[in-house]
Amino acid sequence: MLLHSVHSSRAYIGSVRVATGLAACAERAAERAMNSAKALVFERNGDPAEVLQLKEQQLPEVGEQEAKIQILAAPINPSDINTVQGKYPLQPALPGVPGHEGVGTVVQIGSKVTGLSVGDHVVPLASALGTWRSAGVFKAADWHRIPKNLPVNAAATLTINPPTALCMLESFVDLQPGDSVVQNGATSAVGQHVIQLARAKALKTVNVIRDRPDWDATVSRLQAMGADLVTTEQKLKADLASSGLPPPRLALNCIGGSSAAAIAKVLQPSGTHVTYGAMSMQPLAPPTALLIFKDITFRGFWISGG
Repeated sequence: MLLHSVHSSRAYIGSVRVATGLAACAERAAERAMNSAKALVFERNGDPAEVLQLKEQQLPEVGEQEAKIQILAAPINPSDINTVQGKYPLQPALPGVPGHEGVGTVVQIGSKVTGLSVGDHVVPLASALGTWRSAGVFKAADWHRIPKNLPVNAAATLTINPPTALCMLESFVDLQPGDSVVQNGATSAVGQHVIQLARAKALKTVNVIRDRPDWDATVSRLQAMGADLVTTEQKLKADLASSGLPPPRLALNCIGGSSAAAIAKVLQPSGTHVTYGAMSMQPLAPPTALLIFKDITFRGFWISGG
């Protein structure tokens, strides 16, 4: 019995040593893995499909005011594509990594970092940090801690589109409950946030979208979010007139061209037209009559550069 116990103890100690050794190897492997990261890199501006390359990068040592962050998710925004193309005002030094938005988890912090801890989920406060990578070393002050129970996909898209919608609804016109807002690009991320925030503020929304095969389903989806009127550029004037909604005080434009002009034309006198995008790549040409006879104000908004 004693001999059996000795053999069992030796086997147990041997198992512990093996397990400890495996754990140490795994820890060293994890440390090595976090000393490098994969990143989408561009060395020159151009078509993303042509100039982006997936590369392995060595990560620098974490400075006293820095944090090493593992990127959990990063979206593709129009501004990211424009950055790679060289058409966006915020450009990283080349070779660079695109990505203005995302969510990550803190894996290491510098000795003088306060406000962040290892394991925190964080989102970027600064633009052009280059989030299209698996991990990176950043200034800790450029990241903000968020609740861990926030879904990753929601957290990764938290810092550009929702605040853009909120700022445009609050910064240009003193809107009151019952006022109307007209917007194009209503199925975009910003457009959908505008609809939901407007409903929470008891505002009415007039939403212009392109005609499409799934029109009824799209309209139903936007109405479920709180859209009061969904129409096309061609039907906007007639549908608004028959809707019973008041003429909008604020217009939000992310398309440009004729669509931008259409939403400007339905504004009430002294209304405000805000441009925050140009997805059609067509110029904004304010109708002269709107400036002379209706005193419409044309403004611009850019959350990343504000």
